[in-house]
Amino acid sequence: MKPIAEIDISPESALISEHGWQSWSPSTTYSLRKRPWRPRSERNRMLCYRPETDPGDHVFWGEGLLAIDPGDGTGFHIFSATDAGDSVPSIRAEVIGSKIMVAADGRTNASIDTTAGDLDTALARWADDFAQAAGVGEMRRPPTIWCSWYNYFTQVTEDDMVENIEAIDRLELPIEAIQLDDGYQTAHGDWLTPTDRFGSIEGIANRIKAIGRRAGIWLAPFLVFPDSELAQKHPDWMVGGATAPVLAGNHWGRDLLVLDTTHPGAMEWMTDIFATMHSWGYDLFKIDFVYAAAIPGGRYDDVSPLYAYQQGIRTIRAAIGDSYLLGCGAPILSSVGLVDAMRVSPDTHFLYQPMDGDMSQPSIAAAMMTGRARAFQHGRFWVNDPDCILARPEVERRDEWAEYVGRWGGLRASSDRIESLDEWGLRTTRNLLSESPTEPFISSGGAS
Repeated sequence: MKPIAEIDISPESALISEHGWQSWSPSTTYSLRKRPWRPRSERNRMLCYRPETDPGDHVFWGEGLLAIDPGDGTGFHIFSATDAGDSVPSIRAEVIGSKIMVAADGRTNASIDTTAGDLDTALARWADDFAQAAGVGEMRRPPTIWCSWYNYFTQVTEDDMVENIEAIDRLELPIEAIQLDDGYQTAHGDWLTPTDRFGSIEGIANRIKAIGRRAGIWLAPFLVFPDSELAQKHPDWMVGGATAPVLAGNHWGRDLLVLDTTHPGAMEWMTDIFATMHSWGYDLFKIDFVYAAAIPGGRYDDVSPLYAYQQGIRTIRAAIGDSYLLGCGAPILSSVGLVDAMRVSPDTHFLYQPMDGDMSQPSIAAAMMTGRARAFQHGRFWVNDPDCILARPEVERRDEWAEYVGRWGGLRASSDRIESLDEWGLRTTRNLLSESPTEPFISSGGAS
């Protein structure tokens, strides 16, 4: 890494804000007495952090963005990627006595904000400029959503969907879109082939539209199961080839292949997948685990992994027209200007703390920590998705989660089985779904 700055600090009051690589990577502000969050396993590192880097907990580390409050009132130092392109530097801050030594492995912009009242405001001002340079347009209001994931996970059935569609209609809940999540497909890659738990993927869209709601669907478009029909027929469409899984045993308890977004055949196939679903009536698309397209490896075209990632997202956007596009598990800074809404934190959960203590993993505490640290992005880069409202009785500290979504949630989505909600849960869900704010949560003129 190349040294880029040396900053005098007051060690007792200085703060450092780390920005993580993708949606699930921990992001927060630390005092110098704190050790930063780091992966607790190799599986977590590959799945939720920038896989090429492993900084350890003896330095502070931002992926494309790191901010420092020296604690002496002289201003806020922000080091960042130069633009929302295909080059995102890693930025290191090492504390040595009463100085912070900053280094980076690529081109960075450095600025000092001497008038902001706090780091939030300084980051909001930085984000205003970054978004303008990236050509971000007017925020599109997201639909309020019901999602199948957090009650049924991969075992969702057509009967489950029908039950909730009917309950939403009967109770006249303010839900504008109903999203079928993971579990409808026979394999990652074979997105148009339903499991035997579904009669028809198109039929679900028709049922949703019949009650006057928009149909939404989930895909992990760049991940492929090795035993899928897609991988068997087109091994040359996979990054590095189909014989060497890029993500070994990482999720769903199995090895995963990555679709090569630079291969013309693969992109024709992807265009067809999304265009077909769009023709079936789906006009809300949640694309998940999309960081996979940016993992280093052999590709058809010799381009940077982030360029390959952006090429894949643009292909999807072209196929779905003006449908609403929600990103998740995405490299944050290289996605600015490409999606309408973005998950800005790890998954929530019915548990308050992550089971393994890793703040990249599903939990209410992890989702709140990183989502709050990225609140400055809402209304500037996109609409922030804090993850789904969970209000059923078994959710730990559900009142805290509901309060957080109400304060920091732009996109509002429920993911309980509607019939499982008690009186408090149903009332809270209805209230939270009554709005979808798009205005920035943090003013660039002062913290809100």
